[in-house]
Amino acid sequence: MERTFHMLLYRAFHAQRNYLRPYLAEIGLEVGQPKLITYLASHEPCRQRELADYFEIDSAAVSRMLDSLEKGGFITRKVDEESKRSNRITLTDKGRRAQQSWQKHCRDIEEIMLKGFSEEERDCFGNFLFRAYQNFRERKKEEP
Repeated sequence: MERTFHMLLYRAFHAQRNYLRPYLAEIGLEVGQPKLITYLASHEPCRQRELADYFEIDSAAVSRMLDSLEKGGFITRKVDEESKRSNRITLTDKGRRAQQSWQKHCRDIEEIMLKGFSEEERDCFGNFLFRAYQNFRERKKEEP
């Protein structure tokens, strides 16, 4: 296997995605939606713009995912009293159950992925990934 960082990250991401994707259907979610309900679980109520900014994706993509989540009964949208032009998004009980189930499944795959890693190695690995992400963010700010 090629051992360049971009290829290693791609392969690890792809393996994780292949492990997680079948579980989406079991809990009634679609690709991209788990991250939204996970964010909402600790930041609700929030606006669509907040979700788009946090995940660095366009508002139209977030809107499509929210439409589907709302139709599935995972979220509700209510007009924001502070700004009538936007909605406040919250999880329903069904959304909370799906998020809790998703989080448990994610913890399980983290244990598979990090099998044989010491606590110190896990901490270092998390810090390395975070620093790599921060480097991309800084670079993006420097671009004209």
